Amino acid sequence: MASLKDLIAQREALEREISQRQNQDRTEAVAKVKALMEEYGLTSADVFAKPVARKNAGKPTSKVAAKYRNTETGESWSGRGLQPRWLKAAIGNGRKITDFAV
Repeated sequence: MASLKDLIAQREALEREISQRQNQDRTEAVAKVKALMEEYGLTSADVFAKPVARKNAGKPTSKVAAKYRNTETGESWSGRGLQPRWLKAAIGNGRKITDFAV
């Protein structure tokens, strides 16, 4: 069984090796990127350009009016997306969705 000093020395050696490998891998990655940029005639502006804005980007979203409301709790649902839990539970207990129509 290795002593504590031996294990600490092994850990330090591994940490040095990991650091060297990370630096080597990073250097190789930078070289690959530079080669690709040169091959395709790219500049850093091409690579790091901001993405093209989407059609509706930045426009505020509008709220949709509620179609169903729980009069006991005030919770509402627009009818879009998944049914909320309160509505599923009420329907499961025998109520109709039309009971909650606004």
